[in-house]
Amino acid sequence: MRIRTIVAAVSGGLVLSALAVPAAQADGGGLHKPTAAERFGVSRAAMSAAADDEELPVVSDVKINGGKSIVFGTTGAKTYTVSLTASHSAGIEDAYVDLWHGKDRAHVDGVFPPNEQTATCTAVSDTTSTCKLTVKVDVTRDLYMNSLAGTWHVTAAAFAKDEAGSVYWNDFYSTHRVQRLSKLTANASPEPVKKGKTITVTGKLTRANWETRKYAGYSTQPVKLQFRKKDSDTYTTVKTVKTNTKGDLKTTVKATVDGFFRWSFAGTSTTPAVNAPGDFIDVR
Repeated sequence: MRIRTIVAAVSGGLVLSALAVPAAQADGGGLHKPTAAERFGVSRAAMSAAADDEELPVVSDVKINGGKSIVFGTTGAKTYTVSLTASHSAGIEDAYVDLWHGKDRAHVDGVFPPNEQTATCTAVSDTTSTCKLTVKVDVTRDLYMNSLAGTWHVTAAAFAKDEAGSVYWNDFYSTHRVQRLSKLTANASPEPVKKGKTITVTGKLTRANWETRKYAGYSTQPVKLQFRKKDSDTYTTVKTVKTNTKGDLKTTVKATVDGFFRWSFAGTSTTPAVNAPGDFIDVR
């Protein structure tokens, strides 16, 4: 088996990296994040300074869940597809993708490693391959605190088929969002109502609490009240209202024509957008 030379790309620059540091030391006693050494079977003895003109695999088109955020409620597990395209003059043998949360490798408090020991790489040409993996996320095991919601780092790596076994590895290749599932309700009353009379529209915006495993109100968030006529498919915004400390919404409008009222939340970095089901109002 040929020796694999490790060259890591970190924060946009090429540096030699001590990738075989024991997990407890590298992660400061926190969660273990796989290293290039573990993934591609490189020992400390095999690591040496690479020449400045060392050809590295080129990684592109890294995709996590088809570009969609990873969103979780309070229970359950899901498997997501992750992939990348890599190229090297000698071709691509293997690849690696993970998602992790933390300041750096010394402070990792969340990690989604791939399920597979090796990626499934399909050659696009003699030099380029598209490689796929999956990551499984179990909310009760992996998302144990609310502060894990938001931006996660994406590690991307590729291993070439050249004699040196050149490796590109970047723990900060890109980012991806992991969010707490949101729910939104709407109720318009009274119904039926006479034209010109006052309608009260209420609702509630909640989101998953990963620490209590329950849904709780999302406070002080701007939410749009929207209306569409009975014979229309398009909602228009009537006004914007902020949720109270319990996530409750309440406002009044004048009855004009039959139609549907709903609340619409645009989302935040930690919580996805959501629309409440439209509630029909019968105006007579």
